[in-house]
Amino acid sequence: MDIKDECLLNPALAYGGSARRDRELDTSHPASYAKGVEVQLTPDQAGFVRQAIATGRLRREEDAVKEALSLWEERERTRAEILAAVDEAEASLARGEGRSITQESMRELAESVKQRGRARLAAEHNSSR
Repeated sequence: MDIKDECLLNPALAYGGSARRDRELDTSHPASYAKGVEVQLTPDQAGFVRQAIATGRLRREEDAVKEALSLWEERERTRAEILAAVDEAEASLARGEGRSITQESMRELAESVKQRGRARLAAEHNSSR
């Protein structure tokens, strides 16, 4: 099954090649994205869409495309946030703000967490009396 009706893509979904490894939205030419699109679905995808329409989950084929694009946009925004956090972590390490992780430092961390947990449990236990 083909989705024959044209749909307009939201320019915010278009990612351009930026200096930050394709991490930023390219909205510099929104008119260039306002073209009709024909979507070719696999037979399994088409059946999935037909089932969603038949059960009332979706009203039209276009709704499936819109929902898919919305989910993709959300995923790409999350990806951009994660990559920005990685960039910040790398910059922090470059500034020497990192910490060496060794077996000993992990043991110390685990012991510290245990001690704080035990102290918290003891405080909760004493306050409930």
